Amino acid sequence: MKFVTYPDDEMLAIGVANVLAGELENVLFHEERASLAVPGGTTPGPIFDALCAASLEWSRVDVMLTDERWRPEVHVRSNARLLRERLLQGRAAEAVFHPFYTGADTPDETLADVESTLYPCLPLSVVLLGMGTDMHTASLFPGAEGLEAGLSDTTTALLVPITAAGEPEPRVSLTANVLNGAMKKHLIIIGDEKRAALERAATLPPEKAPVNAILEGTTVHWAP
Repeated sequence: MKFVTYPDDEMLAIGVANVLAGELENVLFHEERASLAVPGGTTPGPIFDALCAASLEWSRVDVMLTDERWRPEVHVRSNARLLRERLLQGRAAEAVFHPFYTGADTPDETLADVESTLYPCLPLSVVLLGMGTDMHTASLFPGAEGLEAGLSDTTTALLVPITAAGEPEPRVSLTANVLNGAMKKHLIIIGDEKRAALERAATLPPEKAPVNAILEGTTVHWAP
């Protein structure tokens, strides 16, 4: 794990966007296509605002979420909505987006169809992740139904349905196997509380601190 500190969250957003753009550009120099997986939530929004202006051949970039709430894109809690409003803008509007939500009543009804669209994007070129104070990452929540499958190092699934206590809807998440298969992994955390949570997570098994399942080889970007 590599740890990078920024003076504030604005500089973090600019710095991380530059790093992601550089890594995608490097992949496109050697490969026909690059793939980028990103989180929802409020923290990555400013990163997306900067990244979408990057001078890349975005039409050769496949974009997906690390996880999604099982809601239509028009819903305020949809992560896909955030991506369309903050990342898939400007130059990045030419990227190919692979949504997870299908309109089915439950995620497990159609996950096999969604996975079939993701296989050509693997291994992921670049992954950006966030973390909650409960030490979850993507939608791999401690104690959640589906967590064991999501953390399994023998699963062949790309996505797992997740039901977490206190969450108002089902979710789907990329498995730890898929996330760890990425060529580059980045984790963004802001504030002392999350830094303390990350330090604690590093001492706990992934079943209690799922973020620990992806820390090896990951660059952590932190601002106070």
